[in-house]
Amino acid sequence: MKSFIVLCLVVFSAFSASAQESTDQQLANLYYNNGEYAKALEYFEKLVNKQSTKFDLLRYAECLEKTDNLKEAEKIFKRARTQFPADMEMPILLGEFYERTERVDQANKLYNELIKTASTSGYQVVELYDVFRKKGKTETALKTLEAGRKELKKSYPLQLQFAEVYGLLGRTDDMVDEYFAMLDEFPNYRSGIEASLSKQIDFVNDESGIYGKLKDKLLQRIQKKPGETIYAEMLIWLFIQKKEFKSALVQAQALDKREKGQGNRVMELGETCLQNSDYATARNAYKYVIELGEAEPNFYRAYSSLLNVRFREITYEKSFNEADITAAVIEYRAALKIIGWNRNSVRIARELAIIQAYYGNDATSAAQLLDSCLAMPGLTDMQKAEVKMSLADVLVLQNDIWQASLYYMQIDKEFKYETVGHEAKFKNARIFYYDGDFLFAQSQLDVLKQSTSKLIANDAMKLSILITDNLGLDSNYTAMNLFAKADLLLEQHQFAAAFKLYDTINEAFPYHGLADEIYLRKAQAMQQQGKWEDAVGYLEKIVSQHGEDILADDAVFQLGEIYEKHLNNPEKAAEYYKKILFEFKGSLLTVEARKRFRTLRGDAAVEDDI
Repeated sequence: MKSFIVLCLVVFSAFSASAQESTDQQLANLYYNNGEYAKALEYFEKLVNKQSTKFDLLRYAECLEKTDNLKEAEKIFKRARTQFPADMEMPILLGEFYERTERVDQANKLYNELIKTASTSGYQVVELYDVFRKKGKTETALKTLEAGRKELKKSYPLQLQFAEVYGLLGRTDDMVDEYFAMLDEFPNYRSGIEASLSKQIDFVNDESGIYGKLKDKLLQRIQKKPGETIYAEMLIWLFIQKKEFKSALVQAQALDKREKGQGNRVMELGETCLQNSDYATARNAYKYVIELGEAEPNFYRAYSSLLNVRFREITYEKSFNEADITAAVIEYRAALKIIGWNRNSVRIARELAIIQAYYGNDATSAAQLLDSCLAMPGLTDMQKAEVKMSLADVLVLQNDIWQASLYYMQIDKEFKYETVGHEAKFKNARIFYYDGDFLFAQSQLDVLKQSTSKLIANDAMKLSILITDNLGLDSNYTAMNLFAKADLLLEQHQFAAAFKLYDTINEAFPYHGLADEIYLRKAQAMQQQGKWEDAVGYLEKIVSQHGEDILADDAVFQLGEIYEKHLNNPEKAAEYYKKILFEFKGSLLTVEARKRFRTLRGDAAVEDDI
């Protein structure tokens, strides 16, 4: 019994001590955070006398310094250095204390001692350099590296660190030389060097002229060492960063011929050009690979990609005329003959069907082509789903909406938890929306709001909000029924008929909440036809007349996108993206608008601007 009582007392004492320590810690930090350093001092002193963690020691030293207990503060900084000898930051904190107390000579003496001690170990040189750099002591960081290079000679490479510090000091020539010295000695470090350069160079607004220096030095090395591909590869990378894709292609082709690379490198560059909407250079890249011959492994892939360039120009850029559509159909049909009728040609067939149906006014041929694809043996389940989706879209165009609905439901059932299934469910919900069954459509849209695809979830939410906001505004659903029918006409590219129906709504219901939606639909119709200026006019009406409504931020964002990607006016685009940041701070488009604004401004600090 006695021993049990003793045990309880020990446990209680330990618990009490722990509780007291916790309270002291909380009070110390509370007073410190409030700037009441004299009060915090008492509690930090208790803590460091019991257990001196790095955190508590440094805060205790700061409190001493703030209350003019400079001698005691110096002792604590020295104690921290002794207690944590492996932590390179500790002696530098002591040096900074000397600087703050007007003992610069003493600080410099300490720094020089640290540099001398570290200079014989590559690891310590880099560690000390990093601390000086992070503390903003760039010149001292350089001095650390110079001492290390003198002692270590070539036994420990420091080129990356030298390049970094030269970049911070604005010594771009020296920076470039260090990178190339590294590349000469360690070619495998190319990707690391490229990553470092990407962080240090603004390729959009290159005021330092470093891009030109890098290019000249790379060209010199290519001439001196024509047998080494590393410099040509880096030059291609450099051209891509600057978005000089035509120059990149010249180098990629030359390197491919030298290596007998079967067009692999050129194919990759073609994809990059396509992603950056440089269709002319992408087309030339794919043509080069095709000209290598049908026996080469990239021939069919290049052929398919070449057609995809045309497809993107028509369907995304809306850059085409009647002759372009005719030429595209001829090219696609010729490709199907060359590649053959097999599972590898399904993508080409689908693209041809879309061009025929939506831009060539030939939905019948498109549907027949897609039916033939479905009958093709050897298709994967995903390929069948994609063909079925395209066929259903064409059936909507032909006003056979219930057959389309059947296909959408089949895809939804088979791929219930995948993006293609969610897309089919959304398109099927639209079928019921077009037919005026708004409540069932909304029940399907509510499920899709949780879709893993952000695009589908956003589209579902927009349509759901449209139904919710406007369904109850007139007791017999007349306006919404007319609007849904007009939306179907728009989907079927019957633009004149759709506009007539939209105007009927405005005339019959002049104060209905659908007014801004009608402007948005008209803007979308103009974008589908490549009439960008007309689209701008409708979007600006939303901003000026319905600036407080839910569609305003969407309209502003679309204006920025049109000016950026189609009207070639980056300054105007930047104005609209910035408008999102200033006037629509709660918008879901804020993150993307900030990203695009930074790109257009050369990675400007948006937060500072605001």
